[in-house]
Amino acid sequence: MRAIRISAPVGVDGLVYEEAPDPTPAIGDVLVRVHARGITADELFWPLHADRAGRDRTPLIPGQEFSGVVVALGYGTAGVAVGDEVYGLNDDYRDGAAAELIAVEARDVAPAPTTIDHVQAASLPQAALTSWQALFDHGHLGAGQTALIHGAAGAVGSIAVQLAKAEDARVIGTGRSSVRSLILDLGADEFVDLEQDAWFTGVEQCDVVFDTIGGDVLAQSVSIVRSGGVLVSVASPPPAGRDDIRSIYFIRHPDGAQLVEIARLVDSGRLRPQVGAVYPLAQAREAFTAKGAGGIPGRVILQP
Repeated sequence: MRAIRISAPVGVDGLVYEEAPDPTPAIGDVLVRVHARGITADELFWPLHADRAGRDRTPLIPGQEFSGVVVALGYGTAGVAVGDEVYGLNDDYRDGAAAELIAVEARDVAPAPTTIDHVQAASLPQAALTSWQALFDHGHLGAGQTALIHGAAGAVGSIAVQLAKAEDARVIGTGRSSVRSLILDLGADEFVDLEQDAWFTGVEQCDVVFDTIGGDVLAQSVSIVRSGGVLVSVASPPPAGRDDIRSIYFIRHPDGAQLVEIARLVDSGRLRPQVGAVYPLAQAREAFTAKGAGGIPGRVILQP
């Protein structure tokens, strides 16, 4: 098969479009023909070039989120059939979806939403699982509560706004002034411009603050969490300083059951993917460069 592979965490310069061995589905796996896969700007620098035992696993295929069609089953795999259209998020320590084929555990895929195409479906697993786990698994967000989403126009933030609204929460979205209309169109009840000095001084106390930015924004967010509330970040560990709130830093994990619920929200019209641009797989360098430069809202997609 044709694939993008990388041998060192050196960014786009390390990407090579080449022939690679076809993956073989192991026990409990499915083999999926990839129709589309989403990219994350900094994933080429993630510390995944060794496996969990410390052994080198290069050259590796990046890109864990995908949408496609099942073409083979591993021994003992149940609940999935050849020909099923699925989407999913692969384990970080396995080869990813920047290829024509991917082998993935069956428990990490779910039936793809039926009301959207593979390009749109491939934009969901990473952002949607990150948002779901931040808001509900860690933040315990419920109806009537207030959630503040930092970076609400981004690939993760835009999904988080919609998930929080689907839970009937009040949502405050933050970002640069240029994305105000997009964030409000996604359903946010209020917009906060992070380019304004002391942006946090007029913000109401929130039950859940979900940070995707880090740095000063994360540090300043400590003051806007209601007593008993939660500050959740996927950018960096929140600073210490308050004993009356929970502060959580986490990395999302694959979860097929959550993807089933996410697909249900898509098909009911309560969640819409945000695709910013689509590139052929062979142009992976151009795609990562464009995403890393900023200015592309939503997910950038590669297609074999």
